[in-house]
Amino acid sequence: MRGLRGATTVEENTAQAIWAATQEVVSEMLKRNNVKTEDIGAAIFSATEDITAAFPASGARKLPGFDAVPLFDARQMDVEGAMEKCIRVLLLVDTDLKQREIKHVFLGKAANLRPDLANNK
Repeated sequence: MRGLRGATTVEENTAQAIWAATQEVVSEMLKRNNVKTEDIGAAIFSATEDITAAFPASGARKLPGFDAVPLFDARQMDVEGAMEKCIRVLLLVDTDLKQREIKHVFLGKAANLRPDLANNK
């Protein structure tokens, strides 16, 4: 089992924006790592304090095949100076990829969190 990391940001605190951003980052994580939903053991989402309009996991649940994936939402710590309107994702997946072969996905302003991985395509 390996952990796939991803993060993205939203411009506005609306359910549609939260769901669309979540679906985009999760879909890209699966695509870049050639992962199918049946390979996912669990998905953990966290959101900053300023995201209150919807749960990111609700957006992921709308993706094909996610009806059987265990999903969990959490609140990120409110650290001074931290990125705003940020959604982070951790997928625990069964894969033959080595740790260094995993392609983590950072979209939007979240690319600033890990510039070393932002263009990890």
